[in-house]
Amino acid sequence: MREMTEIRWHGRGGQGAKTAALLLADVAFNIGMHVQGFPEYGPERMGAPITAYDRISTKEIRVHSNIYDPNFVAVVDDTLLHSVDVTKGLKEDGAILINSQRKKEQLLPLLNGYKGKVYVIDAHHVCMQTLGKYFPNTPMLAAMVKISGVMEKEIFLKEMEGSLQHKFARKPEVLAGNLAALRMAFEEVHE
Repeated sequence: MREMTEIRWHGRGGQGAKTAALLLADVAFNIGMHVQGFPEYGPERMGAPITAYDRISTKEIRVHSNIYDPNFVAVVDDTLLHSVDVTKGLKEDGAILINSQRKKEQLLPLLNGYKGKVYVIDAHHVCMQTLGKYFPNTPMLAAMVKISGVMEKEIFLKEMEGSLQHKFARKPEVLAGNLAALRMAFEEVHE
């Protein structure tokens, strides 16, 4: 892992991009890392474009600003590729992760000539197989952990299980579905 990893999340209000960023920060904090996880607020409403950020570091983080040159970008809704410059500032030695049912080759023309790695996951498929409902943030979170390498898979899954057990204490079926979605996402994301 890099000394500091910066991640920018793009989604639409209600899709869970903010929640994914905050969950990733919580898990990283729980394993002893220095973290920042925060949304960029504006006139958000359900369906409007939103941005959230993560900084994860092995050392104290002294910068307190938005992330302008991220190592990684997660795009929770591929329709944003038509209206938001999701590759702005994205380092070419990093990668972009896109939730889409389309093939990578169909998405490349929408990435403003970005030359780094491009990963795709069909979060809809993962959700329908594991949860029965579409909550794209769960598979996107696991896919981002995989491509960024911010922590080991089994450590991430163990910490997420603890977090989700607390959140869904009265809904064991939701817990099982989310854990299955996280595991499946590690297998489904591809370059």
